[in-house]
Amino acid sequence: VQLQASGGGFVQAGGSLRLSCVASGFTFNEYAIGWFRQAPGKGREGVSCISNKDGTIIHGDSVKGRVTISSDVAKRTVYLEMNNLNFEDTATYYCAAENRGICDVGWDYWGKGTQVTVSS
Repeated sequence: VQLQASGGGFVQAGGSLRLSCVASGFTFNEYAIGWFRQAPGKGREGVSCISNKDGTIIHGDSVKGRVTISSDVAKRTVYLEMNNLNFEDTATYYCAAENRGICDVGWDYWGKGTQVTVSS
């Protein structure tokens, strides 16, 4: 099983980024894929989640209205598009997979993170 997050980088406040999470080694269309982030000195925070099983989408309160999550089953990839970024969005972003296709429960697999840095 592998989850590969990419697309992070440096962006100015107000800008946008699209993160990608490419999955392999499991039945992608039965899983939920979540995005999480962790800033230095802070705990892990759930950003967004999509269930490939039933289409459920959940966004964290801190990003609602600024993010779009989508899944391309053929490419085994989940995208997280973030708009109107601000300094508080600076963090390492991780994607994770859950094998029952349910967001907001225990996560089975984690990928390595991709760093997002927002400058003012």
